[in-house]
Amino acid sequence: MKNFVFISPNFPANYWLFCRELKKNGLNVLGIGDQPYEELSKDLKDSLCEYYKVSNLENDDEVYRAVAFLIFKHGKIDWLESNNEYWLERDARLRTAFHITSGFQEEDIPRVKYKSKMKEYYDRAGIPTARYHLADTLEECLEFISQTGYPVVVKPDNGVGASHTYRLENEEQVREFFRTKDPAISYIMEEYVYAEVNSYDAVIDSHGNPLFETGNVSPVSIMDIVNNEDNAVFYILKNLPSDTRQAGRAAAKSFGVRSRFVHFEFFRLLKDQEGLGRKGDLVGLEVNMRPSGGFSPDMMDFAGTTDVYKIWADMVAFDKTELKPGERKYCAFAGRRDGKRFVMSHEDIMAKYKEQIKMTDRLPEVLASAMGNQIYIGVFRTRKEMDEFYQDILKCEV
Repeated sequence: MKNFVFISPNFPANYWLFCRELKKNGLNVLGIGDQPYEELSKDLKDSLCEYYKVSNLENDDEVYRAVAFLIFKHGKIDWLESNNEYWLERDARLRTAFHITSGFQEEDIPRVKYKSKMKEYYDRAGIPTARYHLADTLEECLEFISQTGYPVVVKPDNGVGASHTYRLENEEQVREFFRTKDPAISYIMEEYVYAEVNSYDAVIDSHGNPLFETGNVSPVSIMDIVNNEDNAVFYILKNLPSDTRQAGRAAAKSFGVRSRFVHFEFFRLLKDQEGLGRKGDLVGLEVNMRPSGGFSPDMMDFAGTTDVYKIWADMVAFDKTELKPGERKYCAFAGRRDGKRFVMSHEDIMAKYKEQIKMTDRLPEVLASAMGNQIYIGVFRTRKEMDEFYQDILKCEV
């Protein structure tokens, strides 16, 4: 029996489903987390063969000792994974330290975590990327901007989500950024790309080939949602465009992806942009070597009438899957921000879209900054139906 160590199986809350499918496939699922065992959901408890509680998942020594104990008790660990961007580097260090070969090692991390390093591998795949400069000095950044023009975007070279990400419109804002930026963070500055974000999401087997593919579209950037306190909008596509499929597969080969769930982000240009391409072309943004965050795996299931948790677990256990997707639909996410005067009440929305809505929830503050306070997830057969849904949910009183 294969031993699988799952780091933080309780967060996000839906990740117990990965554990359930692993156990169904005959794996010995061993969890490491900092939530007391008695507080775990019954579903998660039933999906784990053992749970090792640490006082703090941020404490590397504790987590190392937890893995060592599980090896002592259960023998060789075949897999170790969190499926979480936050723990990606530590996962790799643990695999390297304990000779767990089914995943990225410590030496692989720079190309899959540092945005500046990613560009080389996009280039190898024939995918253009925005011009960039590591934001070391004010003078060099101003020289870079003299070539690209304003606006520019600055963000951590190694970062998660949209934290510490800013659009700078003029020299005064650039100087203010340098006055106030965290000196402990290495920033990358990029030319601004006029685009919407399209993703390639896939479960990749041990040969680098996809067992499942889909994609989403984010008309509003996470940076703008967080910084401007906008409503959150994105949707899973009914059909993955051929150019996204081609670019995603090429990127997976270039980055050396094996046996992983991935979320690759591309810009789709909204207008011709010199050095990048014509309106509608794809430009590389960044790679994420884990599933798309939040409720995205569930939305993929709703859109494809499938089960991505099972497909991923089948990849782990068998390096293949027999599960075939069913009817394809759009799956729309709308996150409403508190403090706005929306035309339709929650009750009105639920009455009108009771057949389409699959999930609705209030989010905690830690998630609300990027996703909104009140969320709605619905499925629609046509783009027209989905657009009407968004108009109804997000329309505010004048």
